[in-house]
Amino acid sequence: MVKVVVNLALMYSIVVSLFIGLFPTSRVQPDEATVSIQWLGHSAFKITTSDGKTVLIDPWITGNPKCPINLSDITETDIILVTHDHFDHVGDVVELANITGATVVCQPETAQRLISEKNLSKAQVIYETGMNTGGSVEIENVTITMTQAFHSSETGNPTGYIIRTKDGATIYHAGDTGIFQSMKLLGEIYDIDVALLPIGSVFTMDPIQAAHSLRLMKPKIAIPMHYGTFPVLVQTTDEFVTEAHRHAPDVKIVTLNTGETYEYKEIVTPTSKAP
Repeated sequence: MVKVVVNLALMYSIVVSLFIGLFPTSRVQPDEATVSIQWLGHSAFKITTSDGKTVLIDPWITGNPKCPINLSDITETDIILVTHDHFDHVGDVVELANITGATVVCQPETAQRLISEKNLSKAQVIYETGMNTGGSVEIENVTITMTQAFHSSETGNPTGYIIRTKDGATIYHAGDTGIFQSMKLLGEIYDIDVALLPIGSVFTMDPIQAAHSLRLMKPKIAIPMHYGTFPVLVQTTDEFVTEAHRHAPDVKIVTLNTGETYEYKEIVTPTSKAP
């Protein structure tokens, strides 16, 4: 009798194992969002996704006193984002586009200037025309959304960017901007993981405004930028860090030295991000 029971139990376990193998659970497992963020000084960043796609933002390399690399060090990139056409942001866009074949994303008027005055290939500009505030585009499994910024520009309007990777990480590069109330809406829509924020004053937010902007957008992490490059700018992150801890204590502040890379990792479920 005992032998019969054992055999039945064994048969049951085999049947269950086969059933699970044939009909696996439909529960969706969470992914790990991983992205590396390297600060190249001023407002320039290199972002690398978990599947190896690279995004350069405002790549001012040549003549940038804070940039730790040379133009020749960059041999490949997939996307170049331009927030506006001031020299310290448009920088080496055309040269890098020519070297790497990257797609350039910028405002239409800025695109036209780069094409007509700098000989940027029209075919390398997104849609061959550029795009505008509010628009989104997917390039190499990276979704780029152009946002507003409050600054100036010789052509087009100044912008920021929301960058969403395939595995769910969301990065906000604010561009050159003052604080604005709609930062709250951006945070609500996109659930920002990492915010790259100017803190240098004079041309952008000062440290106090930048700290208060964290209360609006509520990112998980903030990385300060656009400081210390010129004597007229705020030289350190000290005041920003102090004010951020006071006004947005739940936000982690990551201060990078130029050339340093921050590795962001988060477990992301399919329902935790904006579509």
